Amino acid sequence: MPLPRWLEIFVVPLLNLVLALLVVALVFAAIGEDPFRALAVMAQGAFVYPGSLGYTLYYTTNFIFTGLAVAVAFHAMLFNIGGEGQATLGGLGVALVCLALDPFLPGVVVILLAIGGAAAFGAAWAFIPGWLQAYRGSNIVITTIMFNFIASGLLVWLLSGMLMMSGQGSPQTRSLDAAVWLPFVHDILRAFGMEAERSPFNISFIFALAACVGVWLLMWRTKLGYALRVMGQSEPAAVYAGVPVRRLIVTAMAISGALAGCMALNEILGVHHKLVLNFTAGYGFTGIAVALMGRNHPVGIVMASFLFGALYQGGAELDFEFKTVTREMVLVIQGLIILFSGALAHMPVPWLVRLVAWWRPANA
Repeated sequence: MPLPRWLEIFVVPLLNLVLALLVVALVFAAIGEDPFRALAVMAQGAFVYPGSLGYTLYYTTNFIFTGLAVAVAFHAMLFNIGGEGQATLGGLGVALVCLALDPFLPGVVVILLAIGGAAAFGAAWAFIPGWLQAYRGSNIVITTIMFNFIASGLLVWLLSGMLMMSGQGSPQTRSLDAAVWLPFVHDILRAFGMEAERSPFNISFIFALAACVGVWLLMWRTKLGYALRVMGQSEPAAVYAGVPVRRLIVTAMAISGALAGCMALNEILGVHHKLVLNFTAGYGFTGIAVALMGRNHPVGIVMASFLFGALYQGGAELDFEFKTVTREMVLVIQGLIILFSGALAHMPVPWLVRLVAWWRPANA
């Protein structure tokens, strides 16, 4: 018996989170720490300490973009795990647009063009694996993994050569003109007379929410989105209905890559204000868990992104507060959350199915 949609989107991920936190509590107890105090420190580090909420929302922004990228491809039954490489190329697109145009054009115009550059470069990097899958039968998982490494190597080559700022040895470009920097939220709040602690949280969060609305409209309110979902549910049925499957595979991957590429807006225009190595920092891979936990729905992805943002920020606070909790232990905690929201995501489903089956006759 299928579960109601609201149970699948909201209740199942919540149960996965509770189970993961129970296992995390057992891990803390095993190393001799009070699990309740540890979880309290994580919560305070993510939401209570000065500036902590800003850092949580900064991480959330990245995860929304990469989670949406995975979700769009997965609706077409394409497992895109190349978000890292696509975000890397998106950062390259942002940097090239800004480096070429920020001395000549107004900042707002350059920002709009940089958004297009991020989406175009990310889409182009995902287009190639999509084309190889559609027309040459290549495995999308393997090709997207390989393209992550190619993108990383390409960025190293460019930042240690033609794009490196002259007169210094660090692999990075020159700083972008201040006119193209995305405003920090704490600066906006202070301009209105409200006190706010400094954090990297910036208005790229608004772009991320707009992307959520766009994905929802695309997938559930357009003919293209319907065709993508039909193909994901049954490719033979899509072929029988006359859907151009090959073209849709390429299209889905291009849209997915464009979303992943837009993650660079937060990092390049919002925080670093230059193109640097490793700015993606694993956000593309975490986006897979975000999409799985959010059930590939924009609302669920926003909620899962906020959770993982809190884990990233709160986990860093654990490293400061506890001598026995190292950065590696924080990664274990994050890994348990990913395990329960990914590989074990459907573990509570049989219990819920029995509960719904019992509840319905009882109420009938």
